[in-house]
Amino acid sequence: MSKKRGKDLGRIKGFAIQFIPYSEIRDLDSSRRIRKILGIILGNNILILQGKLRAEEETRLIEDTMAMIGHVQNFKGIELAVISGNGKEGFFGKMKKGIANALAGGDLGAITIIGPATIVKEIKRNPKKIELLLNK
Repeated sequence: MSKKRGKDLGRIKGFAIQFIPYSEIRDLDSSRRIRKILGIILGNNILILQGKLRAEEETRLIEDTMAMIGHVQNFKGIELAVISGNGKEGFFGKMKKGIANALAGGDLGAITIIGPATIVKEIKRNPKKIELLLNK
């Protein structure tokens, strides 16, 4: 590895990417689920969550993080993106997916990415890729 390339990679430090399978948060109530997510984010981690939060949980997460800005040192909010399938399944595909999601207790065909705004500049979604732009 060249010295120049090693220097460029060394600029972004102090964070980790953490994956949580939906089974780890499935049995938590909404407030405990949000507390767990906030604990990970406040630890300078980017969270990749299997599935997605309910609409009211996502709203509460955003409200809680907005309330924390200015009260938690070096916290500037979060970036959040939900990536799910294209929805082009046929009738039986939709029915099978609906039954699987009902049994699992959430939409397992989705992935949620959440990161602190001090690290994540922007999350761009595309049909074929996800771009996670980081702050320097």
